[in-house]
Amino acid sequence: MAVVIRLQRVGKKSHPQYRVVAIEKKTAVGSAAKEVLGIYHPCNKETAEQVKLDMARVNHWIKNGAKPSETVASLIKKAEAAAK
Repeated sequence: MAVVIRLQRVGKKSHPQYRVVAIEKKTAVGSAAKEVLGIYHPCNKETAEQVKLDMARVNHWIKNGAKPSETVASLIKKAEAAAK
């Protein structure tokens, strides 16, 4: 089955927080993920604090055929830029 890297919402009603997860494509929204790869806090003002990813594991999943969603792809670029 195809694996995707996508966001999984956690957090309160007015304060969204997301986990970046590797999960099978056909899995329901609230299901358990194969692996949590990082977190994303869109309400945080500082860019360095918004996105925290384990880039080694993200690259591992991409090498093994996982496809990131459009949003996650932009977060990966943002995390790489913050790391430099």
